[in-house]
Amino acid sequence: MKFILAPDSFKENMTALEAVTAMEKGIHDVYPDADCVRVPMSDGGEGFIEAVATAWGARRITADS
Repeated sequence: MKFILAPDSFKENMTALEAVTAMEKGIHDVYPDADCVRVPMSDGGEGFIEAVATAWGARRITADS
């Protein structure tokens, strides 16, 4: 069975990545062999950079200006 997991963040409670991880754990508790496609989302507000970096397989770096 295949699941597409595409949550947004839960403001001030859980990032989209944390939400998708919790969803995947719950699904695997019931369907251990499930194929979960993780797609954390963002509406452009909080968590946008994290969602884009996750989708693109990028990492965040900090640069001095």
